[in-house]
Amino acid sequence: MRPVAIIGTGQTDHARRRDDVSQPELVREAASRALTDAGLRPADLDAVVIANMELFEGRAMPELWVGEGAFANGKPCMKVATGGTSGTSSCIAGFHQAASGLFDVVLVVGFEKHSEGHTQTGMALTDPFWDRAVASGALGNFALSISQYMAERGVTEEQAARVAVKSRRNAARNPHAHLKDADATVDDVLNSKLLAHPVRLMDMCPQSDGAAAIVVASADRARELCPRPAWVKAAATRHEQPYIGDIERRLLTMRTLKDASRSVYAAAGITEPLQQFDVAEIYEPVTYAELAWYEILGFCPEGEAGRLIEDGVTEMGGELPVNPSGGVLSANPVGATGVIRMAEAASQILGRAGAHQVEGAETALVTGYGVYAWADAAILGSAA
Repeated sequence: MRPVAIIGTGQTDHARRRDDVSQPELVREAASRALTDAGLRPADLDAVVIANMELFEGRAMPELWVGEGAFANGKPCMKVATGGTSGTSSCIAGFHQAASGLFDVVLVVGFEKHSEGHTQTGMALTDPFWDRAVASGALGNFALSISQYMAERGVTEEQAARVAVKSRRNAARNPHAHLKDADATVDDVLNSKLLAHPVRLMDMCPQSDGAAAIVVASADRARELCPRPAWVKAAATRHEQPYIGDIERRLLTMRTLKDASRSVYAAAGITEPLQQFDVAEIYEPVTYAELAWYEILGFCPEGEAGRLIEDGVTEMGGELPVNPSGGVLSANPVGATGVIRMAEAASQILGRAGAHQVEGAETALVTGYGVYAWADAAILGSAA
């Protein structure tokens, strides 16, 4: 397999509604920005990968609808739809297409227009006898698993609120973020609407309209086109199918994310994640999940995630800045969310993250989803 790198990124501005554009136009916005960032034209692309959770908008085979917006006319085009990992899995698909020698330059585009669908209805299509009454949609599932996590690991509502404050403050530096609030406080989070104990409104990610894209290139093309590519050091995806009745313990075990992360750590020579990563863009759909991620990703021992957030270790100026972009808590167009994580991490390596740039970023961790059935992990670096 050939080395590959990300040489360009692009995002739309993410918002509650993007009524100013159609779905293909939304995709074109991100795709055009990624090509411009890479210094390429549409004719330079060999293939396109599209990520979208079609269930959320109620439109089957969206690649046939938005492919033209992604410059896929006359080119091989495939779609990835794996829930919260749609974006990161599509990026990994693009990596493999370029690494295999099949293509030299691949555009990966993820999008979601939640305002044109009803996400939670789609997610609530679970077993009507056993599950729907107690765990319909994301919120019920998270509330179950978070309660178990708090009881066993000692995490508090105040510590989770600190994650939300960090997210909104970081997002204020990011022109693309949906939810921004540089002045958010722990009290604001704790006083926000209770959704399902212990989850409050500011603990949860939004539903956003938006798109994001990356340009993946083979080693020769990357060196030719980019002075400082973001090299893909390792990538892994892990899937399983849990029974939803056992779901409350998933925030404690997270077998897929644990296995995916350990796989890429071994491949990239990571033995001390907190010390060896310069930045992390991780998929945290709820504040408590970010804390659980700290533990499962090896940033701290079990039960010490609260200490990390209280001590500022994962703040912009801390030892390991986590989600300097504002993360999923500040923008969540699901099909694009994992592409955003990859694009943001790549931008840090490329030195193009603007006001939320982490100085001297050389090695970045990316994760996609991670709680129940699906998880992705990838490591980007400045050296091939």
